[in-house]
Amino acid sequence: MKKNICFVCHGNICRSPMAEYVFKEMVKKAGLDGYTIVSRATSSEEIGNDMHPGTKRILKAKEIPFARHQATRLMASDVQVYDYFVCMDDANVKNTKRMLNLQDNRVFKLLDITPLKRSIADPWYTGDYETTYTDVNIGCKALLQKLKEEKNTEI
Repeated sequence: MKKNICFVCHGNICRSPMAEYVFKEMVKKAGLDGYTIVSRATSSEEIGNDMHPGTKRILKAKEIPFARHQATRLMASDVQVYDYFVCMDDANVKNTKRMLNLQDNRVFKLLDITPLKRSIADPWYTGDYETTYTDVNIGCKALLQKLKEEKNTEI
């Protein structure tokens, strides 16, 4: 069964769109299809804005294709569409659960499925898009493995 994945960060201009496009490329290279992969914000501050130039730069440098992005806020109706809400930090997890009225394992931090088990630093504040990319890449590889394992256990 294919999964619908929603990556979540505060503004949907740095980390979550980076994860969206990194994961889309990983899924494509793995020869998988039928996945819906999007990103959303927990705040309304950046709604309608494109990805941060730093995010675009790192995606270009890593040869990850991306399209024009428009920051979009998480909506209550998303709970019926997406199987997983993959967040970048603890505040994203808390806000996503509150906004969607979810308390189950559908909401988790990207790096919680890795040995790192920590938040992904926000390059909006750190300016370090390379480290953010490295963490996103590690997390997306683990997420792809998780989805493959889930697929193998389905009847």
